[in-house]
Amino acid sequence: MIKTDYHMHTTFCDGKNSPEEMVQSAIDMGMEEMGFSVHGITFHDNSYCMKREKKPLYIEEIKALKEKYRDKIKIYLGVEGDYYSSEDVSMYDYVIGSVHYVKIEDEYVVVDSNAECLKKASDKYFGGDTLSFAEKYYEVVADVVNKLDCDIIGHFNLLEKFQEKTPIFDTESERYKKAWKKAVDALIPSGVPFEINTGAISRGYRTVPYPSFEMIEYIKEKGGSVIFSSDSHAKDTIMYEFSKWEDKVRATGVNIKEKLR
Repeated sequence: MIKTDYHMHTTFCDGKNSPEEMVQSAIDMGMEEMGFSVHGITFHDNSYCMKREKKPLYIEEIKALKEKYRDKIKIYLGVEGDYYSSEDVSMYDYVIGSVHYVKIEDEYVVVDSNAECLKKASDKYFGGDTLSFAEKYYEVVADVVNKLDCDIIGHFNLLEKFQEKTPIFDTESERYKKAWKKAVDALIPSGVPFEINTGAISRGYRTVPYPSFEMIEYIKEKGGSVIFSSDSHAKDTIMYEFSKWEDKVRATGVNIKEKLR
């Protein structure tokens, strides 16, 4: 049974609870390890990420919590870095590498804001060809480890966040599958695990985790590994539905990393 979770957000960015409230909840759940992954600074968009002036406070507080609760739980100081961020992350214990935008010309198109944003970008830059937008997204994802030197690959198919309720992409098309498989092929040699992310489930956007089980099967076939994360933004969604999905993921035969180190 998995008792670790390394993707969670607090009031230092767009989370609802303080770091200590998250720690106390994790201890109550019997967790062995946890990691804080504040949204790293994206200089082109400060709407959701940690403000620059709060970075020293974040580091100080997580280090203090590490010491305070060291006999009860192991705590990691991490960051969820975005592909387009250029901040120094050398002071963190680990980095989640995520792609929240696709930069096209001078615009940073947000991937996970709403379905209409994706449709508009496809119309504006690709003549309505949503698959061309998807191909561009996966080209960026394919480079995320190279760009961020990350320890976890975040929500691999984030652009499918709204797909269940508002289908935009033909995910069964050969073009779409070729695009994401090419990205997996590029990422596998790094040995960095892909996260099984349940965050969109807890927030009501999806009924299954990222990535899809077809993607998980392909990751397994290529010799890759996965690691569970809740992408939690509140103390009551830590390890969200891990117990529901753990056996299903194990049944694929993919290698599951239960601890970060």
